[in-house]
Amino acid sequence: MITKGITFSLFLLIFFNLLHSNIKKDESFENIRKKYERYEENDDSAFYHINQYINKAKKEKNYAKLVQGYKDAVFYSSRNENKLAYADSTISAAKLSGNKELISMAYLGKGIVYYFNYKKYQLALNEYLQAYQYSKTIQDEYLRHKIIYHLGVVKSYLGYYEDALIHFKECTNYFSSEIKKKKLHPNIIFNNKKGYYNSIHQMAVCYLNVNNYRKLDSLVEIGLKNTTGIRDFSQEESYFLKCKGISCYYKKDYMNAIKYLNRSLPRMLKNNNFSWASVNYFYLGASYHNIRNEKMAIENFKKVDSIFQKYNFIHSGIRENYKLLIRYSKKQLDLNKELYYAKQLLKADSIMAKDFVYLSSKIHKEYDARVLNDEKNKLKKEKLWGTFIIYGLIALMVLLIILLIIRYKREINIRRKYILLEEKIRKDYLNNNTITEDNFQVPKERKFTIDDDKIKNILEKLREFEEKKQFNQKGLTITKLASKLGTNANYLSQVINEYKGTNFNKYLSELRIHYITKQIYNNKTYLNYTIESYAEECGIASRQNFSNLFYEINGVRPKDFIKNRKRELDN
Repeated sequence: MITKGITFSLFLLIFFNLLHSNIKKDESFENIRKKYERYEENDDSAFYHINQYINKAKKEKNYAKLVQGYKDAVFYSSRNENKLAYADSTISAAKLSGNKELISMAYLGKGIVYYFNYKKYQLALNEYLQAYQYSKTIQDEYLRHKIIYHLGVVKSYLGYYEDALIHFKECTNYFSSEIKKKKLHPNIIFNNKKGYYNSIHQMAVCYLNVNNYRKLDSLVEIGLKNTTGIRDFSQEESYFLKCKGISCYYKKDYMNAIKYLNRSLPRMLKNNNFSWASVNYFYLGASYHNIRNEKMAIENFKKVDSIFQKYNFIHSGIRENYKLLIRYSKKQLDLNKELYYAKQLLKADSIMAKDFVYLSSKIHKEYDARVLNDEKNKLKKEKLWGTFIIYGLIALMVLLIILLIIRYKREINIRRKYILLEEKIRKDYLNNNTITEDNFQVPKERKFTIDDDKIKNILEKLREFEEKKQFNQKGLTITKLASKLGTNANYLSQVINEYKGTNFNKYLSELRIHYITKQIYNNKTYLNYTIESYAEECGIASRQNFSNLFYEINGVRPKDFIKNRKRELDN
């Protein structure tokens, strides 16, 4: 009896398991998706149902649903590397479907992962341009405007704020009109609201960078009115709080700036939105700096540096962070920190320069130029001169970009050389080659035979010659100097070669240039002299000769050295 009872129970268990699995098997995609739609972004708990959705799509070879499953996997993954892997899977599934709308959407999705999660603008732009290519023949206006939005973000990052505003205004108008339509599915309304709030946030960023605070404040008020306290839009609310805080900062309302910036941080940190978090930290530091709370200011500035160390990303608008840290280190007489932050600033400039070179040429060549070309094809019947103007403008734009890039690289190189020269000046390196009786040593291998007493006598007189700045005498030759020192030109030449490690002309030139360099650096009055005056003061025959020697010895032109020194003193 017991055996029969156990057998019957096992039968029932197997029967109900089979029944339950058949119910699960026949469950619709829509029902499975409803089970995880309300999970928060980056919540891995959703994957129990997402995997069920993906497996069902694979089994049925339903590639459109498989694309949706991988898209959801990107959204709910908590790790960036998993998001990127699922984004690749989305592209593969979309290509299997052969649907250009899905392929375009998949490339856009991967670009967004590169942009939002990694802040790799170059890689993001490559994906956006692929998405743009596939979108040219599709009817999905929502997708097309998402691509336009993200291309606008790249232009804003490059500093083309007026161009970016055109993109964001177009997106704002589209998303706003869609929100007003009746009988739309709640998910479609939600997506359009997201697009609208993100577009007006990016417009606010552009207006901030062109100093139009009236329009900035207007957009921030609209954003906060519609997102405050709404869980689905908490990320967008944090963006508007950030903009509100920055606006208060520029109005010198530092306490409110600190309040709004602190309110915006938690959501950014939760989503690992490190790029806007670094902007928050900078303006928090700057606000504390202006209310004389140095401890909190430096603490926030250092957080910006920590983010830069970890992600190799910094907004161009907050490079001032390193100038303030350099100034603080200089005040603390911490040479190591000062040099470290100077190197970090050069590194930031170098990364931004590389981004600028790559992104500018790519977006103009593969987007702007193609858009212009598409417009040209639509207007085939127009006069020929119109075509020439388009190509002329493109050529002019490319030329202007090349000139800007060359100028930017040159400025970075000059700044780097100036910092190195400044470090030498501050360490008094320029006088370290003086030989005196205290450090006189006879070389192990003598290249000439001069009495040691004579050598010491010549070196002592050379030291006096250097200390009294007699090298500034115009028309000085080795013969004249030898006569002045009570020796002959041959002995003097040999001593300079052996103990100064150079020939007479170079020795004299270095003394003169080192002297005038230190005068320019240490004495503000010298910053207003002419090049001719510098040459005259240190005994060099002509302006051109002085400029060439200054560049040869210091690595920068006198005018660039003066410009950087003035800028440093102004800051």
